[in-house]
Amino acid sequence: MLKSEKKTDPLVHEYGLFSNIVYIIKKILKYKKSLLVLILIASISSSAMKYIWTFIGKYIIDLIQRSIETNTNGLNPLLKLITLTSLVELLAIAVNSQVSNKQWYRCIYVRMMIIKERIAKALTLNYQQLESSDTLDLMQKAMNATNNESDGVEGMIHSISDELISLTSVLVGIGIIITLNPLLILVIFVLITIQFLFMNYIQKKDKIETWDKLAPFWRKIYYVEQKTQDFSYGKDIRLYNMNSWLKNKQQDLYKTKHEHIVKSKNYWIANSTFALFINLIRSAIIYSWLIYSVIEKGMSIGNVLLYIGSIETFSSSLLDFFWKISQFKKQSLQVDDFRSFMDLENLENKDAIPLPKFDKWTFTFENVSFKYPNQENYSLKNINLTIPSGEKLAIVGLNGAGKTTFVKLLLRLYDVTEGRILLNGVDVKEYKKDDYFKIFSPIFQDVQIFAFPLCENVSMSEPEKTDSKLAEDYLRSAGLGEKIDSLPKGVHTELLKVIEEDGIDLSGGEKQKLALARALYKNAPIVVLDEPTAALDALAEYHLYQNFNKMIGEKSAVYISHRLSSTRFCDKVAMFMNGNLVEYGTHESLLQKNGEYAHMFEVQAQYYKDGKNALGEEITDSTTAENISKLDQIISEGDKNEQ
Repeated sequence: MLKSEKKTDPLVHEYGLFSNIVYIIKKILKYKKSLLVLILIASISSSAMKYIWTFIGKYIIDLIQRSIETNTNGLNPLLKLITLTSLVELLAIAVNSQVSNKQWYRCIYVRMMIIKERIAKALTLNYQQLESSDTLDLMQKAMNATNNESDGVEGMIHSISDELISLTSVLVGIGIIITLNPLLILVIFVLITIQFLFMNYIQKKDKIETWDKLAPFWRKIYYVEQKTQDFSYGKDIRLYNMNSWLKNKQQDLYKTKHEHIVKSKNYWIANSTFALFINLIRSAIIYSWLIYSVIEKGMSIGNVLLYIGSIETFSSSLLDFFWKISQFKKQSLQVDDFRSFMDLENLENKDAIPLPKFDKWTFTFENVSFKYPNQENYSLKNINLTIPSGEKLAIVGLNGAGKTTFVKLLLRLYDVTEGRILLNGVDVKEYKKDDYFKIFSPIFQDVQIFAFPLCENVSMSEPEKTDSKLAEDYLRSAGLGEKIDSLPKGVHTELLKVIEEDGIDLSGGEKQKLALARALYKNAPIVVLDEPTAALDALAEYHLYQNFNKMIGEKSAVYISHRLSSTRFCDKVAMFMNGNLVEYGTHESLLQKNGEYAHMFEVQAQYYKDGKNALGEEITDSTTAENISKLDQIISEGDKNEQ
């Protein structure tokens, strides 16, 4: 039943315990071969330490008993034996200490290398996969499998070492106990096997019922904690009095987490109770046989001590051996999570070819329809559209019309559900996605900035590959000249306070100007602007688009906005409504058509006429009124030209 529950996760595969052990050993051999040598040395030295005083105890008692029976002085041999044994133990302790220390940092190094693999994999995932909750949950599980030393991949490395120590100790114990009574080995083995099977059941049930179900909660908890500590959210949290709301949200998440943790603890209380019962049965059988051997067979006191110590060491080692198998199984399930994440299929065409260096870039949408994963309704329906090389295309429409979805398909963040997108007559799926991404300079409304210097936020590259002078030129061209002049380190000023205390934050408008500078710096042949000027007023948007249009020259460009500032200097306009392309043509032809576009343009133009805002209210601020007046003049001049 538990196994079938495991398979309800559609992305997780079960590779098997042995396969996962081999997988981890291969990782050790790949990154730190010396770690395997240290594991072998530890198994020998640790096993020797477990039995050394058991044998010494027997010989001490035998020596004392012999001295009493023969009336001789056994003090000197006794002191020599104790001294020799102490020296051997000190040597074993020194060896174990060195081996343990060297093992510890080598294990961490191997885990760090595996984390590096995980991060590299995450960076190669398709954007569509990153928007899937199943993928995000699996990514969280893969993080759990690599984020500490006791679980997952590093936990399995430690378990391999511990298992070898336990196995060596078990074999030595068998060699000793078999001289007493082989049946005792069988009895101990059966009892501990029963204990192990119950423990294994609890382990797997705990993993599936507790930790797997907690995976999405870790992500939610991390999100809430991250946002409450994120400087950029500080103003909204305080000014909108979100403290109590966030606190309650966090408490609800922690309450759910606590409920699962309590359930986990109850599982292990049941396991401990059952283990105690099994240990009582085992001890009763062993000591009964030893008492019988002393009374009926005259077993010496030294041998009694030897067998008691050996049986206890054997029993604990066998239990450790089975326990580690149980741990192996838990860690194996976590390694399953990690390997499943690493084995996520890349949605890119495996036979994709490199993208040629074209002189012209013509895109054609052929009967393109698209719906998001797990959605029934189409976001775009039967779109037919051509974007000739060098053309400036404005995509307009109300919110939810399908404009951003159109851009996601053009950029191949998603692949079409039906139809094709062609680049110079070839389906874009035929080209390698990384090559395809390089031909676009996209600018999105939600601009992300990184805790790096300003110039690196423009180049989006490491310092040695960043041309800071070129980055500064483009920042000034985008309208951030005064901002740069005000910064103590200019374009080398750190952004955000996450890493550097003197890091600065940018306003919404400044972030969008930074995004424009990024697009110019990348110098790709096609520019895509997805409502990047939403934080600017209409006049500032118009001038920014006008200047940007001059700067990109003959490059192809796609402008998306629900305001129509960009349409005057675009070659063509595409009007979307409810996922359909309802109108297409030049600005002038669509106005003459007097359809949806003309109506939308007229409505927006009215917002800026007669010194009134969108609500029809009088504008009292002199600067704002002046800007509106200028925009009204631009619109009026455009109307005269169209006539």
